[in-house]
Amino acid sequence: MFGRMRRCPEDGTYTFSQICTRCALRTRPVHPPRFSPQDRYGRYRRQMRSWIE
Repeated sequence: MFGRMRRCPEDGTYTFSQICTRCALRTRPVHPPRFSPQDRYGRYRRQMRSWIE
């Protein structure tokens, strides 16, 4: 497989591209992010992500 599957938030179509071909919006990853209890900086990364979105 050459990439991870992504999903359009608007119409729910699945694709491998970063941009939806139907509505031209950014797609989101379908799979949840990896979790590790030893991740020392995960809290800060999640805070930064919430600011961006």
